[in-house]
Amino acid sequence: MTDIIIIGGGPAGVSAALYTARAGMKTIIIHKGGGALDKAEKVDNFYGSAGVSGPKLLAAGITHAADMGAEIINGEVVKILRDFQDGHFTVETTSKSYTAQALLLATGASRSTPMIQGLAAYEGKGVSHCAICDAFFYKGKDVAVLGSGPYALSEANELLPLVKSLTILTNGIKPSIPLPPEAIVRTEKIREVLGEARLTAINLEPDGETLPINGLFIAQGIAGATDLARKAGAFTENNAVVVDKSMQTAVPGLWAAGDCTGGMKQIAKAVYEGAVAGTDIVRYLRGGTNTNGNS
Repeated sequence: MTDIIIIGGGPAGVSAALYTARAGMKTIIIHKGGGALDKAEKVDNFYGSAGVSGPKLLAAGITHAADMGAEIINGEVVKILRDFQDGHFTVETTSKSYTAQALLLATGASRSTPMIQGLAAYEGKGVSHCAICDAFFYKGKDVAVLGSGPYALSEANELLPLVKSLTILTNGIKPSIPLPPEAIVRTEKIREVLGEARLTAINLEPDGETLPINGLFIAQGIAGATDLARKAGAFTENNAVVVDKSMQTAVPGLWAAGDCTGGMKQIAKAVYEGAVAGTDIVRYLRGGTNTNGNS
């Protein structure tokens, strides 16, 4: 059991870790690298950056957090669970599980909805982003998961015990890991999502084969902040995690900071929000009352 797990090793996550670790809280940062900062050739709009490259600034942040006592774990998070009795969080990666009293989502901006014709029209009408949340509604039905990696595997494993049949749609991408033998794997590209009031079928390339399904779970790439927030019961809006002024979600013990909360996608904003979240997490762990009124 640790005090705080921070998912994401960018400016928001590291900023929060500096406050929690310096306050003596056992802090774990789980990250998989990458992110927007890692792709920046040069940073000129952040205090003291003086043209440093994005990857160099990112690496310096991780080193700083480690020097302050944070444990750095390179891993891909596929699931988070909250124990409703004690309020603790379990974070599952592709290789191990970790438990903490508090959790901060700082994974950057979530991915946009895949560009598949008709998909957006069926959000909440057969298209879901959270198997833990919605699997029950598809008990005994034919469903599909869109994805090809560990995140898709995690969603598939949630669905298999409940559904009538499960198809994994890789949308033209070769699976990166072995997929469950109980699932049907289709590697064709998706041409279109079909339905009337609700989703009813997927149209596949190249010959237009129609695959009847009742539900489609999106699990492409790596689980983003909004995906993980939904799994923990937090609210999302306009592809961003909803937080209060202390960066806490509506779920006690769960915060979010940085690009995943929407607004200006700048390092300065991410660092500020991480600092706000970090100080509020320290107050929460010490038994104080945060701005949500939880103690």
